[in-house]
Amino acid sequence: MMNKKPIFALKLATLVIALGYSLILPVMPFYMENLGAGGRELGWLTAVYALAQTVCAPFWGALSDRIGRKPIISIGIIGYSISLFLFGLASSFWTLFIARSLSGILSSATSVASLAYVGDSSSEEERSKNMSQLGASMSVGVMMGPLLGGILAGYSLAFPFFTGAGISFIAFLLILTLLPESIERSGQTEKRKTFDFSDLKSIIFGSAGMVLILIFVVHFCQTGLQGITGLYVVDKFGFSTKQVGVIWMALAGILIVVQGFLTGPLSKKIGEKRLILIGMFCKALVAFAMVLTTGFVSVLVVFGLFAVSSAITVPTLNATLSKTDNQHKGTLMGFASTAGNLSKVIAPLLAGYLYESNIELPYITTGGIALIGVVICYIWIKNQSLATT
Repeated sequence: MMNKKPIFALKLATLVIALGYSLILPVMPFYMENLGAGGRELGWLTAVYALAQTVCAPFWGALSDRIGRKPIISIGIIGYSISLFLFGLASSFWTLFIARSLSGILSSATSVASLAYVGDSSSEEERSKNMSQLGASMSVGVMMGPLLGGILAGYSLAFPFFTGAGISFIAFLLILTLLPESIERSGQTEKRKTFDFSDLKSIIFGSAGMVLILIFVVHFCQTGLQGITGLYVVDKFGFSTKQVGVIWMALAGILIVVQGFLTGPLSKKIGEKRLILIGMFCKALVAFAMVLTTGFVSVLVVFGLFAVSSAITVPTLNATLSKTDNQHKGTLMGFASTAGNLSKVIAPLLAGYLYESNIELPYITTGGIALIGVVICYIWIKNQSLATT
């Protein structure tokens, strides 16, 4: 069983990463304007963060397999603190660009190693619960960040960045004092070796490969739906900013409750693979149902189901992935992060182009992709059942 102090430290680290990311969102347009930058530059800052995470996550995961989780988590947190501090000091766009790149590189270190740590330290029975609690911490950070950032920006546009840097530094100190090394404790240090391309081949074509495909599909559907829905409800129904805000607050609240309290027990009761299949089917249902919505209440109900499907699929997939290879948990989590981040780059771009043709088309396309995910998930479950008989 995983002790309370380590899981608290990991939840704090995850919350800090999410908080640091979302804290600056309401400030960025004004910050960019002060530096004489525009929408194109803002797009580059958004893209470089996701790109840095996509490229660097496997490296951090493999390195954590070799030298341990705690050093990588610590490096990520203290480096993230420095990158936010640089953001606050920035006097040019290129300083912002470098700081944002560092944020992406180093946040992926903490995220990947934290998931691998939970995989090392949790029993199979509690793994989904602990993964879900990390997800809930991330949701709390994402929800709190814009509110806190908007308040702090009233004092100074740079103040949210310095605050995020300070919170990250406190989290770094807590990681140093509260977090033992999971690999040493599990007695696996001497068995670990350098990751090579033969390992990559075994991951892609082994049991983990199907899980990574499902992770890509799940994140693709989630990002595609989230990215376009704000525009969709305004164009179709004329929603006010308050109504859109209520939808996102409800989404975050449901995510926190389901991830924090329900996903773990549900995975024990009905099994991880069935829970993933149910979540994937709900994704398809949500995408097609959005086309049929008639107003605020129906959108709220559909997005409530979307939140539930997100809360049960992502942590359960991560928990399942961590069981497929004890020797390369960090590497696996790195590739999982890459799959998720890659989908976050592709899905919004595709949804945007489809939306220009027809505002319903992104949802129909996402629903079709989710149904493909359902088929892949069903085949995966069948193959796993045959392999165990």
